This record gives sequence, C-alpha cells and structure tokens, in this order.
Amino acid sequence: MTMKKVTRKIIEIDEDLCNGCGECILSCAEGALQLVDGKAKLVADVYCDGLGACLGECPTGALKIIEREADEFDEEAVEKRLEEVGETEQPKEAPVAAGCPSARLQSFGGPTPCQQANIPVTHESQNSALGQWPIQINLIPPTAPFLKGADLLIAADCTAFACGAFHHNLLAGKVLMIGCPKFDDTQEYLEKFTQIFKTADIRSITTVFMEVPCCNGLPMIVKRAMEAAGKTIPTEHVVIGVRGDILRREKLVA
Repeated sequence: MTMKKVTRKIIEIDEDLCNGCGECILSCAEGALQLVDGKAKLVADVYCDGLGACLGECPTGALKIIEREADEFDEEAVEKRLEEVGETEQPKEAPVAAGCPSARLQSFGGPTPCQQANIPVTHESQNSALGQWPIQINLIPPTAPFLKGADLLIAADCTAFACGAFHHNLLAGKVLMIGCPKFDDTQEYLEKFTQIFKTADIRSITTVFMEVPCCNGLPMIVKRAMEAAGKTIPTEHVVIGVRGDILRREKLVA
C-alpha cells in the first residue's frame, strides 16, 4: 500500500550529538524510536506524531522537530507496532512511556473543592492542590484522560513561584498545564491547544500570566487555538504582579 506523503512536523535526530542513552525511546508513547548501533533512530515516519514528547528527555539536545515531506502519522500502524513490542498493556486512550517518570501520566485523585475549602491553611505547610502529572504543556498529550471535560488552568510557569496563593486560590479543582510563552515554541503550543480543544470537551479555561509584556502572548495563543478548533469555551484571565499579588481577574463573555 502506498503511503500518502504530506509536509508536516516530525522528529529529526542528530547522530553526532546522540549518545545512545535511550531516554527518548522511553518517552515516545508511539514506539517510533529505537536504538540502532548505539544511536537513536526513527523507525518509520508513520509512527511519529510530531508532538515532540521526547525532546525534553534528551540530555544532549540531539532531537528537534522539523517540517519535511513525510508519510502521514498512522494511529493504526502505531497500535500494531506497540503490540509487536509488547506494550499493549497500556490504556489505549492514553498510551504512555513505561519507565519514564517525567512523562508518565498520573491522576492523583486530589480533594474535592469542598474538601479543599475545609483544609486548614497554616504558615508551616500548605497542601498541594495538584491533581495530575505531568504539568508541562509539551509533555501532556491531547489524549490524556485527565483532560476530558476538565476545568483547565493554563499558567505561565513563573506565576506559581510568584503567587503564594497559587494552589489555594487558582489551582484547586483544575487540570494544570504550564509553560513559558517567551522561551518555548509558541507554534507548538498553538497546535497542542487546538488539538485539545477539538477533542477533550474542555469545560472552562483559566489563563494565568505575569504582568510583564513577554507573558501576554499566552492568552493570545489560547484564543487563537479556540478559534482554530472552532470552539467557544468560558475563559478567565488572571494577571499576577511581579510581587506575587493577583492584580486582576477578568471573565470573558462566551
């Protein structure tokens, strides 16, 4: 059968930089990578979804996402490959990389909003409101089960460090995705959020960002992703000051 060629995003491996550690292989949920003669290799174009979950695991920077002509990503081919390599025990709705703590999807079953409200707040310790792992935008696949019907908190990563009340006032009861709109690839963010908004039936979005200009791109990315997905989702913008205070909260009319 002749595969259809399209121009799309796909992984590229610099063999000179690759040290054969195999971390990228563990983080690739589709089984698209394998070690050959001590170097990571792309098995076939059809197995690579181009989302780049493997990028953050490479200690040498040997991996990058490029655009080139390639065979279309084929989910059925991925399923067959995973069967061949013995990974069919993973849930089909959320395949994850075995043995890679940073990329393994986890739901913690945290307290309900009512329980959270009744947890005493002390100066000595603060209970975490985090309900899932991972939290980095680039590491969360659109098929993650905790995204289904979620109240989504999309936060610039500085906000959690600046705002002391981040867990108690902003995170409780929400699924968290964090990233940096200044240093990360905003086009990848746009594509990731578009896929999520198309498929995950997100219930609401809270976008949290710092008052500094470089953070203002985050709500714009979210807005453009909703437009690309053809979705209108109730949204709130929360602006955090550099001293950690919540400067303003603005609910947008759906």
